[in-house]
Formats: sequence, C-alpha cells, structure tokens
Amino acid sequence: MRRKITIFVIVTVCYLLQTTLFTRLSFASITPNLLIIVVSAFGFMRGRKEGLFVGFFCGLLLDIFGGSVLGAYSLLYMYVGYINGFFRKRFYPEDLKLPLLLIAGSDLAVNLFIYFFMFLFRNRYNFNYYFLHLMLPELVYTMVVTIFLYMIVLKINQRLEAIEKRSASKFV
Repeated sequence: MRRKITIFVIVTVCYLLQTTLFTRLSFASITPNLLIIVVSAFGFMRGRKEGLFVGFFCGLLLDIFGGSVLGAYSLLYMYVGYINGFFRKRFYPEDLKLPLLLIAGSDLAVNLFIYFFMFLFRNRYNFNYYFLHLMLPELVYTMVVTIFLYMIVLKINQRLEAIEKRSASKFV
C-alpha cells in the first residue's frame, strides 16, 4: 500500500510540475515530458506489470486533463511502461546510460506516435519541421531533466525496496 501511495504522489507531482512550472520554464514552447521519465523509470526498475500500471495512470491523467481522445495516451503510456519493463534484468542502479537511452527512446516513440496519429492523418506532412522544431528539442530538454528526476525516483524506489525487504523479513 505504501508503494501505491508513493507512486500516486510521484505521478501527481510530476504531472503538476509538467503542466505548471515547466510551462513557465519552456524554451520556444517546448517543455520536458516528466511523465515519460516516470513511466520509463518504474518500468525498468520494477518490471512490466508496474510499468504498465504507472503508464496507465500517467496516460489517464493526460487523457482526462488534456487529451482529445480518451484512452489514447493511456494505451500509449501503458505500452511504454510495459516495454521498458523488459529491461528490468539489465537494470543496474549505478548505471545511468541504460535509463537515459530507454527514456530517450520512449520519448521519441511517443512523439512519433503523436505525429503519425495527430498530424499525419490530418494531412500535415511536414515531418522535418515537426522533428527539428518539436521532437528533438523536447528530447534534449527531457534528457537534461532526466538526469535530476531519475536520481530522485531511483532513491525513492531504493528506499521503498528497503522498507519492503525489512517488513518481509519480519514475517519469515
């Protein structure tokens, strides 16, 4: 129960930061995608099931408060969390390269999905403009923020695992 409450607080705080503070700190109307960082991080730190759960919750927040089609972001973020969960066995807390690579890939995949389903189907074919002026700057900004936010999420996850390990050892 403690883990679920903590995840709820992390997701809520990241959503609020993404929609309030980072809109004020935007560069050329580009903001980092904090929720993709959280979904990816919990996916490869905790596995497919938790990545799926966190992805659904993050996507649902985006769908309810800003999405045009209910369920699109939920489904997309669920897939991102689930796919990142496959890398749980290759995850080492002290290594920062894999998380950065996975979060960058997740952000790029989400933006490509958004381009294909939100712009391409509406006959807006200027992919180069979208890639150079929206996708790439968001990717860079998200990577800069990832270095800080990932470390916070990692420390919280390690603390939760230590608490869960201690409470499990009491019953054995």
